[in-house]
Amino acid sequence: MPEPRVAQKGPYMKDVEAGKDYWWCACGQSKNQPFCDGSHKGSAFSPVQWKAAEAKAVYFCGCKHSGNKPFCDGTHSKL
Repeated sequence: MPEPRVAQKGPYMKDVEAGKDYWWCACGQSKNQPFCDGSHKGSAFSPVQWKAAEAKAVYFCGCKHSGNKPFCDGTHSKL
């Protein structure tokens, strides 16, 4: 399996809306980080869908190597 591009070595903090679906970029190529813009097309990557249960601040993974996708788990500190 190919390695995703590290978009940034740290999380993206985003305010999310309750009940809304979000599509997290897994390939690292999106120009709309941390969300998918379709840049993965033709690759082995697919975005990860996540639905916000409540409105709050969320820390999405920026390095694309988290073990808890789509959220940051600190893996970027080991890259």
